[in-house]
Amino acid sequence: ILDVMMPDMDGYEVCRTMRADSRLSEIPILFLTAKIKDEDRVNGFLAGADDYLTKPFNPRELVARVRAVLRRTWPDESLPADKVRRLGDVIVDPGRYEVTAAGQRINLRTKEFDLLLTMIDYPNMVLSRENLLDLAWGYEYYGATRTVDVHIAQLREKLKGSNLRIETVWGKGYKLVAEG
Repeated sequence: ILDVMMPDMDGYEVCRTMRADSRLSEIPILFLTAKIKDEDRVNGFLAGADDYLTKPFNPRELVARVRAVLRRTWPDESLPADKVRRLGDVIVDPGRYEVTAAGQRINLRTKEFDLLLTMIDYPNMVLSRENLLDLAWGYEYYGATRTVDVHIAQLREKLKGSNLRIETVWGKGYKLVAEG
């Protein structure tokens, strides 16, 4: 992430220098700047930027744009969207839209499924409400972050009997852990 207005060398020049260096040329570049004129945006893209966002900005939009640039630059081919995920005694099969826990099928609503799928991709990692909204709902969702709390409560109830548990990390978010 570069700003256009930097001391010594402006962001456009840094971008051009990176694009000219074979060791750095594949690194994605996003300008985050107060320069809002069309010519500033065009100069950013001509210098080699992958995206351009002006201040003031929505932090969730920035996260979404960074993720989009990273997806385009380095697609995660190691984890296809329909790959079956396992954690503890829970199996999530996105291709069939099925979840089993301790050998029993669990019926989840769409967002509960998306939330579990997101959390199982980041086991034992604390994910904030905002992270979960971005990953499970997509950046276009601008509802209240308490929506996550409601879905977490429902998911906890449905995962009873499995060895997975969703822990609350006060002031930070939630993490999915397998017991035993």
